[in-house]
Amino acid sequence: MAQEVLDDTDLGIIYMLQQNAREIPTSDIADEVGVSAGTVRNRIQRLEDRNIIKGYVPEIDYENAGFELHVLFTCTTETQPSDEFVEEILEQHGVVTVRKLLAGDQNLHVEAIGTGTKDVSEIANNLQECGLDINRSEVLEQEFVQPFNHFGKRITDDE
Repeated sequence: MAQEVLDDTDLGIIYMLQQNAREIPTSDIADEVGVSAGTVRNRIQRLEDRNIIKGYVPEIDYENAGFELHVLFTCTTETQPSDEFVEEILEQHGVVTVRKLLAGDQNLHVEAIGTGTKDVSEIANNLQECGLDINRSEVLEQEFVQPFNHFGKRITDDE
């Protein structure tokens, strides 16, 4: 079955939601993309049903929440990790993200949050006990995020 293509309205809605999904009213999105608020609500529901929009996740300032260390581990597993294995890693204390890589010896990136060096050492030990070889660990100083601009920026900017 062919995958349904996103039209300009869908792209504009996704772009606007990426800016701040919690705060932006559907009426503002509707004004930006040139449709009614009801159409926006229906389109959002359809995008969720199609699993294009999978959820709405708050952006957490871990340091302000008392978790001073944000660490990125580059790891290796002997084989390409299964989804079940990744779920096991995600269940470990402090782990917030796991990224499977397609190629190369280092095939997993694990992002973890800790309160201090003792906590991060415990997280690293837990990862090794799960069967990961940690090739590198780096403390993240600051992260900058930008919404994927191909999702409707030109539509909302009236270009």
